[in-house]
Amino acid sequence: MKLATFLAPDHERPLAGEVHEDRVHAFADGASVVEVLAGADAAVGDRSWGLGEVQLLPPVPEPGTVYAIGMNYASHVAEMGGEPPPQPVVFVKVRGSVAPPGGPIRCPEAVRRLDYEGELTIVMGARGEIAGYCIADDVTGRDLQRREPQWTRAKGADTFCPCGPWVTTADEVPDAGDLRLRTWVNGDLRQDASTSDLIFGGPELVRFIAQTCTLRPGDLILTGTPSGVGMGLNPPQFLTSGDAVRIEIERLGAIEHEVG
Repeated sequence: MKLATFLAPDHERPLAGEVHEDRVHAFADGASVVEVLAGADAAVGDRSWGLGEVQLLPPVPEPGTVYAIGMNYASHVAEMGGEPPPQPVVFVKVRGSVAPPGGPIRCPEAVRRLDYEGELTIVMGARGEIAGYCIADDVTGRDLQRREPQWTRAKGADTFCPCGPWVTTADEVPDAGDLRLRTWVNGDLRQDASTSDLIFGGPELVRFIAQTCTLRPGDLILTGTPSGVGMGLNPPQFLTSGDAVRIEIERLGAIEHEVG
């Protein structure tokens, strides 16, 4: 299934439903995506709209916790001049950073070096199991990241986690460890990698985080970014107002957002 949260014409409140080809069908009983991830049965009703008629919201609008992993692609570690970490580097992006897949990203005045990071994102389900996947941009203020030892401000600013376009359930992704990930900025291909380059794969990340934190339905885990980030280019190329970022992951679709 492809589970979406969206705003439909003539509806003030968000709806949840299932995407089939180019249409989204609302759940008949008003179930949310998190409830479905937790195991609730939800049938689609007779209300549906074309994807072009609705505004897609973050598929999990208010996740419990947004975990993220640093330095988890061998290629990215190399471009940043580091060494592979002996265990996952885990940090948290605050819930307020979650934004619709269409953005916009807003750059705070405190940030002068705004960067993108296309990432495969795990969406948790019941019993601490991986329920599905989506796409996220782990937007980063590189100047704050370099200046401050903790990354809460650098990674957790408002709108710094656009994600979507929907949750593709795990049964539709036979091998999340072998998906092509690509990121473009203004049509220029910046990242082109496979998730096979991940140092720590999805199940290993889930086990590691679960050693200390209870993972609940709707929690997100951003698994890291491959090489090709703006900071890693020569010379570095950071995002500016009006830039458009597009991230595609095989089987999961694409998200595209502008810098406001």
